[in-house]
This record gives sequence, structure tokens and C-alpha cells, in this order.
Amino acid sequence: MSSANENGVSGSSNNSREKTYKKTTSSALKGAIQLGIGYTVGNLTSKPDRDVLMQDFYVVESVFLPSEGSNLTPAHHYPDFRFKTYAPLAFRYFRELFGIKPDDYLYSICKEPLIELSNPGASGSLFYLTSDDEFIIKTVQHKEAEFLQKLLPGYYMNLNQNPRTLLPKFYGLYCIQSGGINIRLVVMNNVLPRSLKMHYKYDLKGSTYKRRASRKEREKACPTYKDLDFVDMHDGLYFDTETYNALMKTLQRDCRVLESFKIMDYSLLLGVHVLDQSHRVGDVNIVDGKRTVGQKVLYSTAMESIQGDGKAAEALTTDDTMGGIPAKTHRDEKLLIFLGIIDILQSYRFMKKLEHSWKALVYDGDTVSVHRPSFYANRFLKFMSSRVFRKIQRKSTTRANSFIMQVLHNHNGIHFEC
Repeated sequence: MSSANENGVSGSSNNSREKTYKKTTSSALKGAIQLGIGYTVGNLTSKPDRDVLMQDFYVVESVFLPSEGSNLTPAHHYPDFRFKTYAPLAFRYFRELFGIKPDDYLYSICKEPLIELSNPGASGSLFYLTSDDEFIIKTVQHKEAEFLQKLLPGYYMNLNQNPRTLLPKFYGLYCIQSGGINIRLVVMNNVLPRSLKMHYKYDLKGSTYKRRASRKEREKACPTYKDLDFVDMHDGLYFDTETYNALMKTLQRDCRVLESFKIMDYSLLLGVHVLDQSHRVGDVNIVDGKRTVGQKVLYSTAMESIQGDGKAAEALTTDDTMGGIPAKTHRDEKLLIFLGIIDILQSYRFMKKLEHSWKALVYDGDTVSVHRPSFYANRFLKFMSSRVFRKIQRKSTTRANSFIMQVLHNHNGIHFEC
């Protein structure tokens, strides 16, 4: 497991203990993000709408934002930086597909301060959330940004055919250059709304090798557990037949798309909100003392993502469910489930093959997380469909079957007596 320092993250030496990423303070990074996106999206509104062409996926636009300002850019209190926007027209199309208007995108990202989230993984990435719960902004490594660029034409085709998906929805890819350092960022949909307390949170891969949360992670107020923890803590999450089938169909389709792109090592981020507990402690829909509303971006909620294509793009989110999928425990506790596939920017390259071969010599090769894409997808789906998600057995059907059996038994008894 990589340490945070190896990935460019270290603690700052100032008294506020502000995080730094590649020698850039978090406050400077957040400011540069808002200034850069504010400029590039505003500039994009002057360009006419048209169909996306193949060359649009490879366009990179750049603007220099000096701290003293310029004819095109405002003055600011951060070090001089250059802001690059990748495939601006293609990402504008993606945003339009999800009903995101330029003004709303700017308002969400630039109006209020970005909220920094903790990162339980080993990537060393920084995560920021917009105050309205709509968007996550994540720092990515050069290889991940490069892979997303190569993925864009196929991603475009897949979204055109199927906007309802549990795959990450990418709304923008950017790079901040300052002092000889490049910081790459992606803007994505937010899977877990802050508006509801997640009583349980999981990062699931369908793998069992070392798939337990660390002691340090468990000590957090809201830890992210892993596969073996889920097996220990839950006897599955139960859905009605229609919802279960819709969920599994979506997961199967998404995994086949990832397999076709030779992607593996992705996870299912799963949030579980226990309705009975929330009613007791009163933590529903309250964030920072304010009542919040559901996410407005189309297809961004869990419930919207698994609905069939026959449904219109109506908002399925309500103040009560926040777009969560209703479910139950085996004890009939009522739940709301939030989920999405994350960390898809891992292609199955030589180093990953080498990593798997080495681990397979020491451990059972089928249990380690890194595997060839087809095996990874099948193991992932098997774990989700059998250990994590389950169908509720209809009690009415069971009662009816019992009644029929009783009638047949009585009928047989009468037959023998005659």
C-alpha cells in the first residue's frame, strides 16, 4: 500500500495544519480551481453548440492567471498559475447530457467554499465537495488523467447509449500548473450525499485478500469498511425483486463496459443509511444546521442510475429518500442505499500484470484484488449478486404456497379415507 507521502501529500508545517498537495496548500488549490473553472466555463459560453467531433476529444485549452490580474483574468491572492482545460466541448456535451447548465455548474463550484473530504484510500488524492452536494473534485495522477483522455471517445459513445449508469460521471478534466508542478483534477458526480448520515460505508471489490479496514480507519468517526468487514457485519442487503433485477442489470452492463476498456481494480462505493436509527437521532436531511434538498443533476442519484431506459428523465429524488434505493436487512430494518462504481481509471497494464503474478506466487491468485479484467468483472459481479445484494422473498407467495400445500394434504387425506 502506497503511503500518502509517496503520492505527493504531506502535512503542512503551519499552525493550522493545512494540507499540502505537491507543495501547494489546500486553500491555494481550492482558489485556483474556482478561478480556473470560472474563467474556462464562462469563456465556453461564447462558443456555439454543435456536434462533438473526434478531434474535440484531444483539444487542450490554456490560460495564464497571474496574481496581479490581466486583461482577461481577475487579480487574486494565490501564486501565478496556468489553467488547462481538456476536451472542453466534449465535457460541455457531457454536462448538457446530465442537465447541468453552465450557470448552475459555475454556481455550484465557484459560489461557496469547497469542502475538503478525508481520503481513506492509498492514492493520496485530495477530494473536494461542492457545498450543494452535487460535485466531487478529485486530484488524479498523470497516468490517470492520460487514461481518461484516451477513454473519452468510448465513454462518449457509452453515455449516448446509456446515460443511466453507476459508472463515474465525469464533468470536467483540468490541470493547474504553478512553480513547475502539475496538479490534475477531475470533476465527478457525488455518490454519497452529506444530507443523510451514512451509518455504514464500504469500499467493495469482491476480493478477500487483505480486504479489511485498518485499525486506524476503524477509529474514525465514519470509517470506510471493506469486503471482509461487510461479510462480518451484514447478512446481505435485501431488495424487492424488481429493484434487485434493475440493480444487477445495471452492474452487469457497467462491468462489461469496463471489461471492454480493459479496466480493473475498481470498487463499489456503498453507503447504508438506517432509517430506524435516523428517526431516533433526528439526523435526516440536516447539514450544518440547514435542511437540504436532493441532488438536481439528472441520473446522479442511486435510484435514477438503476432505472430502465424506458423512464423519462424525471427527478426521482425526494426530501425523504435523497435518491437512495429502499432496502432492508434480514431483520427487516429499513434502509436507504447509495452506491456507485469508483476508481475506474486503472487500465490493465504490464505493471498490474506483474503485480498480480507476484502476489499469486505468495497468495491464492483468485483472491487478490488485481486481476485480469474479465476475471475481475466476474468475481466482482458474483460477490455483489450473492453476498451483498439479495432478493426479498415475497411472504405472500410463501403463504400462498403453504395454503396450497395444506389443501393438497387435506385433499389427499380425504381421498385415502374414501
